Amino acid sequence: MRVGIFTIFPDMVAAWCSASLLGKAWRAGALDIVVHDLRAGAKGPHRSVDDSPFGGGAGMVLSPEPVFAAVETATPPRPLFLLGPGGRHFDQSMARELSERPGFSLLCGRYEGVDQRVADHLVEGEISIGDYVLAGGEAAAVVVLEAVGRLVPGVMGNLSSQEEESFSDGLLEYPHYTRPSDFRGWQVPEVLLSGHHERVARWRRAAAIARTMERRPDLIAARGGVSNEERTLLAEFGFDRQV
Repeated sequence: MRVGIFTIFPDMVAAWCSASLLGKAWRAGALDIVVHDLRAGAKGPHRSVDDSPFGGGAGMVLSPEPVFAAVETATPPRPLFLLGPGGRHFDQSMARELSERPGFSLLCGRYEGVDQRVADHLVEGEISIGDYVLAGGEAAAVVVLEAVGRLVPGVMGNLSSQEEESFSDGLLEYPHYTRPSDFRGWQVPEVLLSGHHERVARWRRAAAIARTMERRPDLIAARGGVSNEERTLLAEFGFDRQV
């Protein structure tokens, strides 16, 4: 997969992308990440990429000229998405959609925003990672790349991890435990120590349903509620008394 990222802070983004799982995939060739400096398209000795808004107001706006120039010179993989508050809400479903593409690109906004002509005539869409304000799109770009990248074949060593993660089937992931089995008097659920793989799988499924019912009832509603079979599963492990 090819991914292009346009930002005025290329070193910041490249440093994150070169670490951990993304970095390993980048170096191994499973991901081809190219970080572009928006200032490469700017003119003048100061390579300025922003200007004051028409009509007045606080802050500065990313100018269209350097943004268009940087993108058109780089000819990045399409679609190109602007990261901003007005875009489609980014979730696991969208991450999976993007992971099935041969590539895409992200444009990081800054300051008070980007000249509207960039949104109207340069990008194919917009992505929002949530209803809150960030200083720029760099953090959002990393969120998108992290979520999408780990779904690309060859990036994660254990493919079963994807199938059991939160949101993979509309549920939060079940709780995890490791050694010691008794820590300060807090015991690991006995079923996880039983060695009975089928029963462990059933417990994990019940725990995931119970956790989602408690913490994210909106996800339960979105999947059409809890089935009778799932209610039986909850009762089998005593989770019906907790939710």
